[in-house]
Order: sequence, then C-alpha cells, then structure tokens
Amino acid sequence: MKNGVSTTIVKYDLKKSLKQFFGFDKFKLFQEQVIRSVLDGKDTFVIMPTGGGKSLCYQLPALMMEGTAIVVSPLIALMKNQVDSVRGYSENDDVAHFLNSSLNKTQTKKVKSDIVNGTTKLLYVAPETLTKEENLEFFAHVKISFIAVDEAHCISEWGHDFRPEYRKIRSMLDYIGKEIPVIALTAT
Repeated sequence: MKNGVSTTIVKYDLKKSLKQFFGFDKFKLFQEQVIRSVLDGKDTFVIMPTGGGKSLCYQLPALMMEGTAIVVSPLIALMKNQVDSVRGYSENDDVAHFLNSSLNKTQTKKVKSDIVNGTTKLLYVAPETLTKEENLEFFAHVKISFIAVDEAHCISEWGHDFRPEYRKIRSMLDYIGKEIPVIALTAT
C-alpha cells in the first residue's frame, strides 16, 4: 500500500473504474500507464496533445484514491470548466470544488468542510491560493492524495517573474510535511 492505494491494481479494476466514473470503455494512448504511475505514488510528467485526455490522467486516480487531489490550474475559467465537467459525471456536486479569489468566506468554508469530510476528491486551485499560509495550514491537516500541475508549461512561461508562486509548489509540499506525489501535465 502507498498513499492508501494498493500498488497491485489489475487492468480489470482500472477499466471497471473508468467505466464506473466516466462511462468510457477504453483508455486513450498512454492514459492507463500514467494513471498506474499516479496510483503507485510516483511523480509523473505527462506530455499529451490537446484533446489527448490529460485531465482523465489525474481525475480517475483522484476518484479512486483516499483523500483529495489538489489540481494547480492557471485560470479561474479553466478551473470552473473542469469542476463542472467532473460534477457532470457524479451524483455528488461536492466531488470537485475550486478554491480561489472568486469565492466569499461562506463558500470557502463550505469547500474546506467538504474536504475535511472526505467528499471532495478534486480541488482546483491557482498557485497563489496554494501558497497562502492559511491554506498551507489547512492542507497540512487533511489527506492529500497527490498534486496535479495542469498546464505545467506555465511554470517556465510564467513562473520566473509573472507568476512566481509556480516556483513555490515544491516548498509548499515541504511545508505541509507530507510525501505527496506530483503529476505535471502539458500539451507543449
């Protein structure tokens, strides 16, 4: 067992989960290998073309694993689209949330409560939200399954000066003091 998941998951289980959560019968190219890597608790880097199924590479393991996966995403509109998409496959709207500056205090409290209660499997955040001290304290006390950095090319494009918080993702992991696997995904 690693990160609450058996490292001996068989092909049948993954395909069964794919069908159960998303209604698909088969994986696209390399998705299954990437998902196995995440489930085995390995840091993983993914380059897939647009439309290649990158989102499923972190969404499916997040739904299968114990805890909440944190997805670092560069744009609020992209976060909302992803949350709406995941909720569209689930009977539980609390399965996915975003946590960013667009939420008021009541909404933020609800998101954090759902994470503590274990109903949220995917939490989409901007790098600025991820590195706020109050959020770091919160993340240190909840079960995080893994971190997914979506649109990972933003680290080199924006991270050096425009969005320096991208450079702080590793130190955030060190701060909360857990061995959390990271999956970074990009199309470029």
